Amino acid sequence: MDILHNAEKQGELAQLGGWQKDMARRRYQKGNLRKRGKRNPVWELQWWTDCINSDGTIGRKRESTILGLVSELTRRQAHKRAEEHLRPLNLGKVTPLSNLPFRVFIERHFVPNVFPTLKLSTQAHYRCTLNIHLLPAFGDSRLCDIGTIDLQHFVLQKMGVGLSWASCDHFRNLMSKIFTTAKKWNFFLGQNPALGVELPERKLVREKHVLTPPQILRLLVLLREPCRTMVLLGLLTGLRIGEILGLRWKDIDLISGQLRVEQTIYRGTTSSPKTQGSRRMLPLPQPILQALLTLDERRLGKSDLDLVFSTSKGTPLSDTNLLHRELKPVGRTIGTPWLSWHMLRRTHATLLQVAGGSLKDAQAQLGHTKLSTTLEIYTVPIPAHQRAAVENLARLVTNGDELGQCAGELPGTTQQIQ
Repeated sequence: MDILHNAEKQGELAQLGGWQKDMARRRYQKGNLRKRGKRNPVWELQWWTDCINSDGTIGRKRESTILGLVSELTRRQAHKRAEEHLRPLNLGKVTPLSNLPFRVFIERHFVPNVFPTLKLSTQAHYRCTLNIHLLPAFGDSRLCDIGTIDLQHFVLQKMGVGLSWASCDHFRNLMSKIFTTAKKWNFFLGQNPALGVELPERKLVREKHVLTPPQILRLLVLLREPCRTMVLLGLLTGLRIGEILGLRWKDIDLISGQLRVEQTIYRGTTSSPKTQGSRRMLPLPQPILQALLTLDERRLGKSDLDLVFSTSKGTPLSDTNLLHRELKPVGRTIGTPWLSWHMLRRTHATLLQVAGGSLKDAQAQLGHTKLSTTLEIYTVPIPAHQRAAVENLARLVTNGDELGQCAGELPGTTQQIQ
């Protein structure tokens, strides 16, 4: 039945939640009032309430509560108190609670049905977060028993033991996704408790680094192939490491000097690019073209479907192995122990603007959907460039020494007040 019977009687709006379609007709309940106990008897109220079973169907269970002592309440007074207690239920304002434990929902429904829709890297991140943090904390709790205060206490406790703001924000977002999914599938009908969780002000934990042009030259001299060409691609195009590993010869046009991003490789598995904006065409500057032409001359007898960077057997390279065996040792040699694949993208976005490119150009190069991501995460101010910009502004505003001459003609503070 789509319209609650008691909502009709009360003249109020009916609740049209999807869960009501599976329910039997709701009837007005007076409850069962009885005396309980012999030495100090009490008034006990029993009634039926709706609940969500572990398979997502709507069931009914018996509930009870103590209204007061028989010595303090007459039967009439107990009936009046029972009516007040059952009024929200009879008005249709009580949402059925879920008996499904958090762990059961995750393993039986969320992982099998949501994970296949996510990128492999996202699946790995979610699984790690669930196993290490969320399941130990909430695994034995029912979905309906997890409230906003519980999640608020959880994220603040995690920050208190040293986890970053970004990690706690990820916990909140993942819990929000879990409860949104549970509500969509009728396993949970209350308000999403993660929506009310607040985090403290975000503080910068570690400094963001970019390579300077002299450091880049030293890096390229020390690196061996194919890591050198891969780093050059990251610096001059802003490609993600997965996009570099997924490049095929058919994606590169050496004549027109362009590169097309059509796939990415994560932990040896090929998939589509991260977002829709990640499918893009990028220009290839001359240094990269020369490096790729050299590699092209060595691939005799190979197909255009072959990977540009691969092992001797033609399988994808491991970005982790390259990082720890090639990048990190050279980074320590040139005084940049923080060197990483991700840092190459940040260097590209920062130096591109120094070279005259706009923020929109950087967004297109990096394949970001939102401009704010490029601005807030991937660009770092360069002190020398800031000083040069300020000096140019000073010359534009003051026009040489005119400001000093004008300053001598201005009245003092006392004269201005008078």
